[in-house]
Order: sequence, then C-alpha cells, then structure tokens
Amino acid sequence: MQAVQYKNLAWESAANILFPNDFDRSKKYPAIVSVHPIGSCKEQTSGNVYGQALAEAGFVVLVLDASFQGESGGEPRFIENPYHRVEDIRYAVDYLVTQEFVDENRIGALGVCGGGAYVLNAALTERRLKAITSITGVNFGRMMREGYGGTGLALIDGLETIAQQRSAEARGAAHLVNDFLPASVEAGKQAGITDIDPLEATDYYKTSRGQQPNGATRALFSRMSVALGWDAFHLSEILLTQPILVVIGDKLGAFGAYRDGYEIFNRAASKQKELLVLENTSHYELYDQPESVAKALEKVIPFFKQHL
Repeated sequence: MQAVQYKNLAWESAANILFPNDFDRSKKYPAIVSVHPIGSCKEQTSGNVYGQALAEAGFVVLVLDASFQGESGGEPRFIENPYHRVEDIRYAVDYLVTQEFVDENRIGALGVCGGGAYVLNAALTERRLKAITSITGVNFGRMMREGYGGTGLALIDGLETIAQQRSAEARGAAHLVNDFLPASVEAGKQAGITDIDPLEATDYYKTSRGQQPNGATRALFSRMSVALGWDAFHLSEILLTQPILVVIGDKLGAFGAYRDGYEIFNRAASKQKELLVLENTSHYELYDQPESVAKALEKVIPFFKQHL
C-alpha cells in the first residue's frame, strides 16, 4: 500500500493505492477507484474489504477519502455534498491516468452505500470509467428527501431551517455538525429506533467491528440543502451506458438500498448490466461480513476482469 495525495479543486485529496501481490511497476494494470460510504473513510469497507480483495485479484486500487472528510483537504469539515463527492471520483481518475503502471483504457469504479450511487452518477458523464460496481448503493438525495418528509411543505421547511443555520454560521456562529447515528446500539434502541439499517450502522461504525478515527458518520448541517435537490440516477436511462453490476441484499431497511438497486438496474441504458440480490442479507452485512462479502466478490471480481 502507498499513501498518496493529489490535487483536487483547491485542496489535496488523500488516498491509498493498493497493489497486486506481484506488482511490477514496468507493467500496465487495470485500475479501480474505490469510494467509501457516507460518513465513512478509506480505511473502512471500501479499502480494507473490497479494495484489498480487488488488489489481491490483480487490480491497482485507489481508495480515496472524500473532500472535507478523513485525511483529504477542504474546509469547513464534514461537508457531504454529492456534487463534490462525484468530482472526487473524477480527480481520482485524473491521478490514475498520470501513473505509468495504469492502463487508462481499463479504469473502473466501485462504491459502497452512498459511494455506490456516487460511482454510478459519475459514470453518467465520466467516459473514462469503463465499468461500475455498486455495493448496496444508496441514492443519498432520495434518502435525504424522505428524511425530510419526502415532498411538499416538509421539504421546504427543511430547506428554510438549513438556510437559517447557514446564515448564522456566515455571521460567526459555531458550525452545527450532526451525527448520523446514536452513540451505541443500546442508545439507539432506547431512543425508539427499531429499523435494521441505523442499528446495524451503529454496530459497524461505533464499535471495534468497523470503527476508525476518520469514519466520523457526521455531516455539517448547513451544507445539507444540496443533497435535498440531488438525484443520483437522473438521466441514467440516457447517459449510463457502461457495464454495471449492482449488488444488494434482500433484508429491507430504511436506507433503501434494495429499491435503489432495482431502480438503477431497470433505468440504466447499459446493454451489459447485472443485478445480484443476496438472500437473507442486510445492507451492513455487505460491508464486512465474510459470507456476504464473499458472495458479492464472486460476482464483482469476474465482472471487472471481463470489462476492464
């Protein structure tokens, strides 16, 4: 593994490059950009699970931290802006095409959770990406809108509240940073949370199972309005033509990966597209649980080997 930094808009992106075991710098390799979930970081599932497996399968893998998060630059911290997240992927490709050991005609992308929808969205207009895999991908815009009541006045009220907070911060008020998750699974249950997704998320991010210093699961509230107006799948029936693999579990949770998976599979213009639905599998089992991850990788690795 090699830690690297490269230019983004007006700051540096931080990433790890994972190499095949028999890596030879004089050769050219297919490469994959691996994109972490919302509130996550490169040291979690996108890196230590899927990134590592893809490197062992013979790919050069660039696992990045999102701008404003992890070890990447950008101020203020903890911004979760879908447009920036998609641009992060483009800058990662910019970096890869400058590396002599990367075959620029064989670059793909994999993303987990929100990262899965981000890589699909990037592929709409980023033709340097030749194949895309979404692991339990979630359309963050859709999830945010539903969290604010879905449509109508509730959304407008939410936007008004965000606008007021941004104005307050512009005048010098402290930044309001929201934690997506409770402090523990037990605290979540005591607060009345019963849905499988937030409880399993808490088990992953707030315990030794997946906890990492930069996996903050936090977001700056005053910058959330952008997500409310964003749709990961807009124009996918016209512009998304690359081969795609969509992996989801059939245990339904509030974050909506199951329905998002079916939606993008049905809407994508791709002539070569696959949908893998794993039985008795939840969203967060696809992050790191050996049996679920192994079933996903049985499809993911051959898919990238075929299309890159």
